[in-house]
Amino acid sequence: MTAAVLALTACGGGTSGQEADGVVELRFAWWGGDKRAQLTQDVIAAFEAENPDVKIRPEFGDSGPYWDRLATQVAANDAPDIIQMDEKYITEYSSRGALLDLSKYKIDTSKFDPAALQSGTSEDGLTGLPAGINAPTILANPRVFEAAGVELPDDATWTWADFGRIAAEVTAKSPQGTYGSAAYGGDEASLGVWLRQNGKSLYTQDRTLGFEAPDIAAWWAFLKELREKEAVPTASEVVEAEAATLDQSGIAVGTNGFAFRWSNQLPALEKAAGGDLEILRFPSRTGEAADTQLWYKTSQFWSASARTKHPEETARFIDFLANDIKAGEILLAERGVNPNSGIRTATEAKLPSADLKVVKFIDQIKGELGAAPAPPPKGAGIVQEIIRRYTVEVLFNRLSPEEAGQKAVDEMKAAISD
Repeated sequence: MTAAVLALTACGGGTSGQEADGVVELRFAWWGGDKRAQLTQDVIAAFEAENPDVKIRPEFGDSGPYWDRLATQVAANDAPDIIQMDEKYITEYSSRGALLDLSKYKIDTSKFDPAALQSGTSEDGLTGLPAGINAPTILANPRVFEAAGVELPDDATWTWADFGRIAAEVTAKSPQGTYGSAAYGGDEASLGVWLRQNGKSLYTQDRTLGFEAPDIAAWWAFLKELREKEAVPTASEVVEAEAATLDQSGIAVGTNGFAFRWSNQLPALEKAAGGDLEILRFPSRTGEAADTQLWYKTSQFWSASARTKHPEETARFIDFLANDIKAGEILLAERGVNPNSGIRTATEAKLPSADLKVVKFIDQIKGELGAAPAPPPKGAGIVQEIIRRYTVEVLFNRLSPEEAGQKAVDEMKAAISD
């Protein structure tokens, strides 16, 4: 059991309030590893030094127990005052009236990307302020390409056909067990890119599914083509890879040339790989970077309980997290690229090289981004698992792409309509 999980148990319970000396106590919950826990507690200490009238009590742990615990706390009217929120669940909590509308308080949002702000905004107000942004990317391990004698692609001009050809070539020229690419299908991001490039989307603004069975069937059909060309691993190897930790993933250990990853995963993967990785745009249908249809995803949000007894102090702390240079210098890119352009510029020189590489990529694609995607509707937290499950069925040839597409879409529609 990690220190973080133990801390979650140790710090949990109780309600925020006001101590006898007039000091307001707020509870702050987040998920993440030990490094995030330490940096976040350093930020708390910096805030408390400047705000002696407020004390922040931390509650943190791994992501699985975190969401179970939060659901229980909200149901019991015992939610933390400040909540680290995820895009998958923000609509669900907002629509239940569980999150505070931050737009009613003095929080400066002038330096935030409008699309990132929109991701935390709904008819319920601004219920989540971005804590970090990232983008869907393809990472490449140059050492795999060098060993195979294959050049890395020009990611500003490559197509999906190029991707398949290059990945198959790397496999053919590499030792057995090394593949040109990891398979996609374990995440929503790669499906989201595919759909957007074909005029569809994961979700619509009116909180429905933005695609039909033939759309996802075509995505799985292309994956099957990649498998037939041996551009990606076998079905059993894909299942095994799903269970691997980040530092044991194919891109890190050198058995995959490409991998479908979020940009903020680059630093950890580079560290595990023991050398540089390249960060690339997705391929497009046309070979034009502007048609790649990438977007900025909010990696996490700063949210607040609608039932907090101290909304002004809660908003003051969130404003500190979002806009204070001291907070920016402590957290740097731990939760993704800082969405505040002023803080991002001011802290750039302090970033490790891997984080700086991500920041430069985020800035590089700014003029090529597609429209901001609609936020996931209530019930969408299960969609990624549905995608993963039917990807396995397709790869094992237990279902055709068309059969899997219909079953998956039916399940997804049922999940988000409950």
